[in-house]
Amino acid sequence: MTIDSHTSGTPISHKAYELSTEDEDRLGDLFQKLDTNGDGKIDVGDLSKGLKMLNLPYFPGHMEEIIQKADVNQSNDLTLAEFVNYVQQHEKKLRLTFNKLDANKDGRVDEVELISSFEALGIGITREEARGLLRSFQHYSSDRRMDKDGTLEISFDEWRDYLLFHPSANLRDIILYWRHATNLDVGEDLSIPDDFSAEEWVSGKWWRHLVAGGVAGMVSRTCTAPLDRLKVFLQVHGSHKFKSLRQCIKYMIDEGGIKSLWRGNGINVIKIAPESAFKFAAYEQAKSVIMKNFGAADRELSIYERFAAGSFAGGFSQSVIYPMEVLKTRLALRKSGQYTGIFDAAKQIYRTEGPRSFYRGYVPNLLGIIPYAGIDLAVYETLKKRYAQLSPGQKDPSVFVIIGCGALSSTCGQLASYPLALIRTRLQAQVLSKDATVRPDVPTTSLGIFKQIIQKEGPMGLYRGITPNFMKVAPAVSISYVVYEKSREALGVRMT
Repeated sequence: MTIDSHTSGTPISHKAYELSTEDEDRLGDLFQKLDTNGDGKIDVGDLSKGLKMLNLPYFPGHMEEIIQKADVNQSNDLTLAEFVNYVQQHEKKLRLTFNKLDANKDGRVDEVELISSFEALGIGITREEARGLLRSFQHYSSDRRMDKDGTLEISFDEWRDYLLFHPSANLRDIILYWRHATNLDVGEDLSIPDDFSAEEWVSGKWWRHLVAGGVAGMVSRTCTAPLDRLKVFLQVHGSHKFKSLRQCIKYMIDEGGIKSLWRGNGINVIKIAPESAFKFAAYEQAKSVIMKNFGAADRELSIYERFAAGSFAGGFSQSVIYPMEVLKTRLALRKSGQYTGIFDAAKQIYRTEGPRSFYRGYVPNLLGIIPYAGIDLAVYETLKKRYAQLSPGQKDPSVFVIIGCGALSSTCGQLASYPLALIRTRLQAQVLSKDATVRPDVPTTSLGIFKQIIQKEGPMGLYRGITPNFMKVAPAVSISYVVYEKSREALGVRMT
């Protein structure tokens, strides 16, 4: 292939361009299609628009990195020579990676070889995940081959086409990016944090994922705030004050108007940022300790290790921001004119009840982390695997499948931890004097409240207010998913 390297401003070895006629036509045609404005060069805008127009897998946010790696003359765009040089070098790396996967050297990689290769790297991957990854590659190819025994396979061309514009050819980065969990905020703060690949750490995309998750949490919590306040009212007052959801809603509107349905939402949104930061930092520290002391340092955590690290991270973050949880409950329950705002509420509680009140209900809250996080994670992973088994011919799960799995797993987690959450809320709502006393007939311990509920309301009393809690799960997950995807796309980290 004859390429004028003088257009790049920097000599590039002509040895790099000894291409076959087929490759010459393929790369030349690809360059022309990516050069959307026809100026003979490709910049970040051309690359993004061109790949989207060609319906090729692309990773927004990676475009700048690709240009930077391939831009020999540092002009912030690529000539044909620079483009071909980059593609050749990247394809060589992808070929080496593919050959490592292809254990039997038949020119194709199946799910067994994929699983074996990842296990050798210390990365746990199930058969369903392997099949899902292979289907992702085949989605962009007309050669969708499946053996008679149902085993999926991919060729090097499929591997190359899918990853040609992914900056990394590293196996670990590929699987972590592909399997990146969707961050769904259902208004609960006990879920396990996300994992990030090495490439995402280096490029800084990890913080964009966190920001997108924070924005999604703010929107979804605000949209479902009336249901959350309704839940708190029913948890605290039980059935002796409100006989139905309608009666409770009518009371809140009559007392404070429509706006009162959002009381407590401000502090609920504000605490997203510090809690996410503390949880993320604690999770990464816990992962580091686990990998350092239990197995290879560069492997991936198993589901049980993720659960352990996530539970620790949740406990740590909740411990730090727990006073905000108490404030949220008090502000949700307040009457008109009781507090002028968040700071006034904190000041009044501190002055009349002392600092101990800011940790009322801390123990049941901490105990609730384990059943919620564990069951939520286990059910979500089980549902994903079951979907893969029932839909062997499908590609990645649809939006509705992801939302359904997230809603059901969260619901199961809440069912297990709800009694502890109810006891926590009742303790948070108790107004104490500085000597930590209330009315003689009101228990001030977790066990005392548990016994009182069983005696006066029966076992079902432990689930008082769970109906509005369930009502908010589906809209919260749906809103969170949509906003998260839109925010991530706007920040340049949309997954394809």
